[in-house]
Parts: sequence; structure tokens; C-alpha cells
Amino acid sequence: MTSNISKLASRIKENPGDSFSKFALALELLKTGERNKALLLFENVVKTDPEYTGVYYHLAKLYTENGENKKAFDTYKKGIEIAEAAKDQHAKAELQGALLNLELELES
Repeated sequence: MTSNISKLASRIKENPGDSFSKFALALELLKTGERNKALLLFENVVKTDPEYTGVYYHLAKLYTENGENKKAFDTYKKGIEIAEAAKDQHAKAELQGALLNLELELES
């Protein structure tokens, strides 16, 4: 796992605008329990490449795990808008399902 992290970090160093590598590195960091670093990377992807639909689900999920339900709610909603604009029905459905689960959790 550490070699994956090193490889991805090197790719980002060579190409700081590589959203895919940032996203992949954040996922690897989650596997090692480095949630804060993963959160920063996910937030960076949203800021620098807001059309990158894959990041919204994972970022909102981290917000939920951190008890930041308002941020999670807003992130799911934004992700749904982005997925809809990109005509990415799979991502849209996944985000809508996660948003519904969050809403149900908040109601109970």
C-alpha cells in the first residue's frame, strides 16, 4: 500500500493538476486511516476540478463520518447537479441514494 501512496504522490508532484491521482491517493490514504489527509485531497479536487463527479460521494461520506452533516448534505446536492450536467446517471443515482440515506438518518 505504501508503494501505491508513494507512486501517486510522485505523480501529483510531477503534475499537480492531476485530479485522478489526487482522488486515487485520497482513497489509498483512507485505507491507512489517514482521513484528514484524504479529506484535504478530496476538497482540493472539488475546488480545482469541480466537474470530477467521482469525488463528491467520497467527500460527503467523510463529512458524514466527521459529523458534518450540513457539509455532507450540500456536497451530495452539488454532486447530483454535476452528475446531471455530465449526464452521468450512475453517479447521479449513487449520490441520490446516499443523500436519501443521510436524510433518513437525520430524521431518526
